[in-house]
Amino acid sequence: MKEFITGSEEETLAAAGEVASRLKAGDIILYKGEMGAGKTAFTRGIARYFGVEDSVSSPTFALVNEYDGDIPIFHFDLYRIDGYDDLYAIGFFDYLDRGGIIAAEWSENVPGLAEELGGVIEIIIDKLSENGRKITVKGGVFGD
Repeated sequence: MKEFITGSEEETLAAAGEVASRLKAGDIILYKGEMGAGKTAFTRGIARYFGVEDSVSSPTFALVNEYDGDIPIFHFDLYRIDGYDDLYAIGFFDYLDRGGIIAAEWSENVPGLAEELGGVIEIIIDKLSENGRKITVKGGVFGD
């Protein structure tokens, strides 16, 4: 486990870059954090590390945004997902075999997802202040 305390979006992007430097194709990131905590900003930092030039935005309405970089990034928003049937309906499990990194916001909306998938990286982002964040990374990338 590793914790980062950031005081700006740029510091959050830098923390994401440090995490990204330890990621590989096939990794699954499950985010937890309230609205506006910085989940999309963190994904933007990961995408930047892998050379994505597209603008990274929340996939709220599309449910998934795909970004081409050194490793593809599949950015999911599970906010409106109610369970495994919905995950199958949007093709979530098909992405597991596509050789990219999955970054899924609102993973807490599918209870047991981390256990079902196994070996995931959990990133919990807590708002400390308007710009301050505590980012907790669990799941192997830092030797835990």
